[in-house]
Amino acid sequence: MRDDEGHVRIGQLPAFDPDDPAENAVIKRLVGNWHRRAAVKRDEPDVYALFDHARPDFRDDMVPFRAHPIWEQLSDEARSRLLSWGWVAYNRNTVLIEQRIANPAFELVIGGAYPGLGGQDLELAVAQAMVDEQYHTLMHINGSAVTRRMRRGDFADRVLPDSHITQIHQAHLDRCTEPWQRSLTTLGFATVAEISINAYLDLLADDQQIQVVNSTTVRLHNRDEYCHASISGEMMKQVYEALPADRRRFLLGTVVAGLEAFVAPDFTTWETIAAFERVPGWESAAAEVREEQGGTHLVQDHSGIHTLLSEMDVLDQVEFGWGTTEAR
Repeated sequence: MRDDEGHVRIGQLPAFDPDDPAENAVIKRLVGNWHRRAAVKRDEPDVYALFDHARPDFRDDMVPFRAHPIWEQLSDEARSRLLSWGWVAYNRNTVLIEQRIANPAFELVIGGAYPGLGGQDLELAVAQAMVDEQYHTLMHINGSAVTRRMRRGDFADRVLPDSHITQIHQAHLDRCTEPWQRSLTTLGFATVAEISINAYLDLLADDQQIQVVNSTTVRLHNRDEYCHASISGEMMKQVYEALPADRRRFLLGTVVAGLEAFVAPDFTTWETIAAFERVPGWESAAAEVREEQGGTHLVQDHSGIHTLLSEMDVLDQVEFGWGTTEAR
């Protein structure tokens, strides 16, 4: 059955447009993975037929050193490989956010770690969100697998460091001395991730220049996250109201830390990629780019968290460079 926008959902699979060949192909591949181990011989999903070798895998303006002279000195082949790496790194970052931040927070909710939360309806909603996140993880792993096959390159995740936000999240966890600090840290970071990930996914979801399969994968994921954002926002409000003053301050601090980490360019990942690809002069270029772009935001739309904190009436208690978001 279709919803008001013409989308179809099968079980917990992301909603998709059955009349869109790209969306159909991504969902077909997603379903096919579940019976991969039992299938002796199977047809390959049509997702490969949609691959256009002439299209880039990723937006070049999301590469931190795209505006640096070093980029123009690269061959077309080298730039193409870097853009393939960009897509693989984007997928890996998304997977790590789901597996190390979002789902652990949901697990803590079900485990009763947070005051002010409980009840069967909430547990059902959270459990369904966790299933969604597993599908999203598989979707992005599939996305990288298609690129590796069609580009005939390894582009291995093991080359890449942990993503910036997961490193910052872990650093904050390592400084915690009490269980409540750890649980609130994960809740703060997860709230940012679940409410802001739409803005992150929007960077590719509607891009008409990159691989159709890539933008379609992101667009399908994006639809589910609007629901998750509302769940996470309500959980944050209820937990905050149930906390004493000192723990409220701690929670707001983790939200700011999570937001700063979420919107920042991931210089370390791109430096690792440039080193692996042996880009000439990458070390000096990296230093110049860090100096020039330090403090800039990859994700410019902070309106989701801004709106949440405004509804909680705590905007005056946080310090963050909102930019133009406050005017929305």
